[in-house]
Amino acid sequence: MIPLQHLNFHHLFYFWSVAKEGHLTNSANRLHISQSALSSQIRKLEEQFGYDLFIRDGKKLILTELGSIVLDYAEGIFELGNELISTVCSGEGQKIQQFRVGAVSTLSRNFQENFLRPLLDKDNVQLFLESSSLKTLLNHLSVHKLDLILSNQPVSTSKHEPWRCRRIAQQSVCIVGPSRKTKKRRFNFPKDLASHKFLLPGQNSDIRNQFDLLCEDLKLDIDVFAEVDDMAMLRLLTRDSGGVAVVPEVVVQDELHSGALEKYCVIPDVYENFYAITTKRYFKSSVLNDLLPKKMAK
Repeated sequence: MIPLQHLNFHHLFYFWSVAKEGHLTNSANRLHISQSALSSQIRKLEEQFGYDLFIRDGKKLILTELGSIVLDYAEGIFELGNELISTVCSGEGQKIQQFRVGAVSTLSRNFQENFLRPLLDKDNVQLFLESSSLKTLLNHLSVHKLDLILSNQPVSTSKHEPWRCRRIAQQSVCIVGPSRKTKKRRFNFPKDLASHKFLLPGQNSDIRNQFDLLCEDLKLDIDVFAEVDDMAMLRLLTRDSGGVAVVPEVVVQDELHSGALEKYCVIPDVYENFYAITTKRYFKSSVLNDLLPKKMAK
């Protein structure tokens, strides 16, 4: 049996990096060491255990049964290490706490601000916001560079990806456009759809998918003026182009309040869901604990 003080965690870290990458050369480049040096470090770990951790198949490395077991333990060890560093650097338990939020780049800025508003007047919280793709944000969350992700797409958990995904809001989707000169006649849905040019969310949007299916069911062929992935840009184009848009009301809340835009109707059975994504942590963020329970959907 190997005494714990003799276990070389440096070698274990190299093994963990290669096992996650699945490729020796790529891992060596990322770790800024030579391929031969990296291979030598892993060999030393195997010698210490007395078993092979990889099956060498040309340039490919395939985990052995024991290698998979060691990887599970290494995941816990180094993820906990990342969390420890993150917690210390965030100032948990100190006067000023850092709270790091990632938001999917297509998510409404108004929704983000509304959700985070309880933190804006807290003198003891320093807020950091990052906008990127969901894949990039999940990578950052996995190594505790983020405390929370706000997304309009859910994620599934797995053994190696222990995400905690909560639906925190669901909003009806509306048709909005320029203020109409006469409001004597209500907007007739779906009949009046054919008389407008539309600005729609991009093809990858769940809202767009729901709206397209609704139009198919109603046998409607609408005039699509523009497709826009970014909700902030969709908001601006709706305000300035004279077209009508399919958006959650929160996206254009300021324009509706000022009268620059008008809500024509709520689209039946079309919704946008908003999710808070976290990961399993041993050190619980007090800011996160205060923020999420009030926002969880029932």
